Amino acid sequence: MTDPAVLVLAHHLADRAGAIAQHHLAADGLTVRAKGDGSPVTDVDREIEQTLWSQIRQHYSNDAFLGEESDAFGTAHRRWIIDGIDGTASFIAGEPEWSTLIAVEEDGDITLGMVSAPALGRRWWAVPGTGSWEGSYSSQSPTPPHRLSIADGGDVHDATLGIWPPSTRMSESQRTIAATLAEHVAHTRPSREWSTVGPTTPPARKPSAGSGTCHGGLLVATGQLDAFLLMGAGPWDIAALVPIVQEAGGVFSDLSGQQRIDTGVALFARSGLHQQLLDIVASAC
Repeated sequence: MTDPAVLVLAHHLADRAGAIAQHHLAADGLTVRAKGDGSPVTDVDREIEQTLWSQIRQHYSNDAFLGEESDAFGTAHRRWIIDGIDGTASFIAGEPEWSTLIAVEEDGDITLGMVSAPALGRRWWAVPGTGSWEGSYSSQSPTPPHRLSIADGGDVHDATLGIWPPSTRMSESQRTIAATLAEHVAHTRPSREWSTVGPTTPPARKPSAGSGTCHGGLLVATGQLDAFLLMGAGPWDIAALVPIVQEAGGVFSDLSGQQRIDTGVALFARSGLHQQLLDIVASAC
């Protein structure tokens, strides 16, 4: 069981990350660069990660750390995995659907997951065995946290599947997987042709219900998507969502069915649909 003090610290880190990001947004002076995969990154991403790592070291000097924009630091039974800003494109555009992802891994198991969306005043978190929670942190309309619960069952042919990234950022094999799954479900979000890519391929936006949910995994945990497939992802994109989805009653794995965060692929789904989706992928390979 995770030390309760670790959850308290995670909330503190989320508050600190939000304050840094909001300060830079108010200053209106973001420096933006393109990473190797074409996605944007700002200096704020790195500042948040470095600040949170410093805060963690003050409390747990022996813990290890992994950040999307930072190097890995240390080797220990407990590791913090952080994405300073997930949804950087939205952050740059001044849109609210961006977040900080915080996860704790202990001896290979994810024992805490947190997604904090300060521009929305909302936060989601879970610790195994204690449920998955969503809370409002808006000073204008605060509400008590409520527990998330995902409906069970369902047929894949009636399902809505979120897929990310867009086909323009996928490899050929990834596009094949996306297209195969798209053929077997009722809808994909975004709705597009997943098997091809060319100069006329329109830009795509990350799956969102337009209701302040800023990660496809959260759309599953809150019942707004039946499943979400994330490809070409790092551990920092996946780890925080694992306990949030699982504690809400959903299922997580990579496409081989393993519960690993280091294979670059994550499939979050309602229980009952998850294995159906895996079987479709297996039959196509």
